[in-house]
Amino acid sequence: MATLARVAFFIVKSLLFLINFAKKIIMSNIVAIVGRPNVGKSQLFNRLTGQRQAIVDDESGVTRDRHYGKSDWNGKEFTVIDTGGYVKGSDDIFEDEIRKQVELAIDEADAIIFVTDVEEGITGLDKDVAKMLRKTEKPVFLTVNKVDNTKRQNDALEFYNLGLGDKIYPISAINGSGTGDLLDDVVKVLPNQEESEEPESEIPKFTVVGRPNAGKSTLINALLGEERNIVTDIAGTTRDTVATRYNKFNQEFDLIDTAGIRRKTKVSEDIEFYSVMRAIRAIENSDVVFLVVDATRGFESQDQKIFDLARKNNKGVVILVNKWDLIDKETNTAKQFIEHIKNEIAPFNDVPILFISAKNKQRIFKAIEEGMHVFENRKRKIKTSKLNEVMLPYVQQNPPPAHKGKYIKIKFVTQLPTHSPKFAFFANLPQYIKDPYKRYLENKLRENFDFTGVPIEIYFRKK
Repeated sequence: MATLARVAFFIVKSLLFLINFAKKIIMSNIVAIVGRPNVGKSQLFNRLTGQRQAIVDDESGVTRDRHYGKSDWNGKEFTVIDTGGYVKGSDDIFEDEIRKQVELAIDEADAIIFVTDVEEGITGLDKDVAKMLRKTEKPVFLTVNKVDNTKRQNDALEFYNLGLGDKIYPISAINGSGTGDLLDDVVKVLPNQEESEEPESEIPKFTVVGRPNAGKSTLINALLGEERNIVTDIAGTTRDTVATRYNKFNQEFDLIDTAGIRRKTKVSEDIEFYSVMRAIRAIENSDVVFLVVDATRGFESQDQKIFDLARKNNKGVVILVNKWDLIDKETNTAKQFIEHIKNEIAPFNDVPILFISAKNKQRIFKAIEEGMHVFENRKRKIKTSKLNEVMLPYVQQNPPPAHKGKYIKIKFVTQLPTHSPKFAFFANLPQYIKDPYKRYLENKLRENFDFTGVPIEIYFRKK
């Protein structure tokens, strides 16, 4: 029982961090999905975020299903958090966990989607959740899932008895019916967010992420060293994420440790999933991500997930293979390690990969140099005249494949005014240009301009 209670505590604590960081640091719109287990919260989450499968970490005796993703509806972007997940084996812990999740959603989310199940009707847990939601001033959208025929449409009327307003949303998360009407109303209540409330800081933000025990905090301490005057605390950071100002060796940047510099107490559960959750918002708020990989474990699926988060958020990336001093090396060990990582992260594999030992301070300052290099690459702006001078000959030598006898002609290219490198190619028939050709253009951009460590986005527009 005590072990299960500790597991429940860490589940709630991790969810609290995720929502708090999202709300207070980034200030993006947050929509929380709440409800008892097995009503289809994760299916709805996947529907809203367009993911086939949300990130899940399962453990015997514990179902943990903390999902995070982005959604966009009618031009308004928002964060979706699935608060699903519960502890098996104890009704008391089970009910207490759901209560805490709903309380967190009430406190921190901008809108709440309360999911119920038309097949089972109103349950005692549904009534408990509804009782808490009736006390909040936050917008609550009572959603009745699994409504996929006329009879169930009528059955859904029962849920008016929960007393959550004069409207319910019958949906089927599996096939998407009803979700459009739900989202139409959800986005109406979300605050309008400016793209950036303050001018973008010229101080680079480097975030250190990675699996537990990969050496993140050791790297931070090695970089900060004993000269504590090189560090000043930055106000406004959460207690779980530590940000410091580094200004040594003519370098200055904000260094963010997603695990915290202080040593964490040991827990009985596998918490690596929550390292991803902590990293999510820190990644969004950074310019360059240092992905720390444990050389003794290799580049694993969890590292891949974190890398993908950075790539999807268009952040610069430097991969640091830590504990390299513990590896028995042969002539091609490093080369094989690099080839393996690049195969795993393809097609975006133009990324610096360094082998370091944070404990022995080997090549850690080289990592900083690479981080600054990637930061500059991310800001790189190419003049339109130069872009066309370099890129149009490649287009002429290898034009896009014709589509049903129609020849595609690209006439012009320009870099978009965004914080990360994005390019628009103007063509007569942009809708027929496929991904392989997009990769061809990206490769040519990388061959001619230094965008190492930075994702590139390419768009085709009508000329």
